[in-house]
Amino acid sequence: MPELPEVETVIRVIGPQIRGLLVTQVMIHHPDVIAYPSAKEFSTMLIGKKIAGMARRGKFIRILLEDGGCLTLHLRMTGGLLVAPADLPLEKHTHVVFRLSDGRELRFSDMRRFGRFWLIRAEEEDPYSGIAKLGLEPFDENLTAEYLQKSLGKRKRAIKECLLDQSMVAGIGNIYSDEILFRAKLDPARTACSLTEEEWQRLAEYIPSVLRFYTEKNAITAEEYLKTRGRDYRNTPFLQVYGQKGKPCPVCGEPLCKKVVGGRSSVYCPRCQR
Repeated sequence: MPELPEVETVIRVIGPQIRGLLVTQVMIHHPDVIAYPSAKEFSTMLIGKKIAGMARRGKFIRILLEDGGCLTLHLRMTGGLLVAPADLPLEKHTHVVFRLSDGRELRFSDMRRFGRFWLIRAEEEDPYSGIAKLGLEPFDENLTAEYLQKSLGKRKRAIKECLLDQSMVAGIGNIYSDEILFRAKLDPARTACSLTEEEWQRLAEYIPSVLRFYTEKNAITAEEYLKTRGRDYRNTPFLQVYGQKGKPCPVCGEPLCKKVVGGRSSVYCPRCQR
């Protein structure tokens, strides 16, 4: 699933390309990806709207409209966005196409079709997408050791599970929780209530720094993004533990181990993350 760095990359690449353009036509090939309102209303409401920009909230993409409305998208497991010339053949599993006033198209594809759109009018509340339930952004100045300890310090759940709780910190998924815990030297199965003040401090430090590091490593030009159809901008070469089971720890050389925590696989160093 695309996590915060990947979502941020999509916004940095796509946002400048569509800012200031009008939506002239909406083609929906699979109405089930439109969660709110109905597919028909969705299309009618968007035509003629001017795009003011793009923003991110957790793992949600927000396409901001000049009239104050907002088109919200969650990519889920396999969703992707692409700005492409109208004559470029559609990618397989393309479900929604927004034709733009410069002749290009903004396309949404999703192999597993779990991704969803919500179109919220100006001044309308959004109880539909779940975005209102998100916790602090990782880069929020209020994300301190004190905040984490107060929010999670009494929980008996594994700290890995707590990092995946979007109501506490928004944007962290399975990949970057492993990377954060590795740098913070915390076993992913440690119960949150067992962490010391020093460990909470390390966690508060590494949550933003790790996500910022991987966001920058994801940097890609609009040309390369289009060339690879938005599929080749992820951090695989730079990941230190996620997906690296059996390889030597980059710090101590001990073989990395894998275990299931809260139903999710976790890779860690048994020596560095005791």
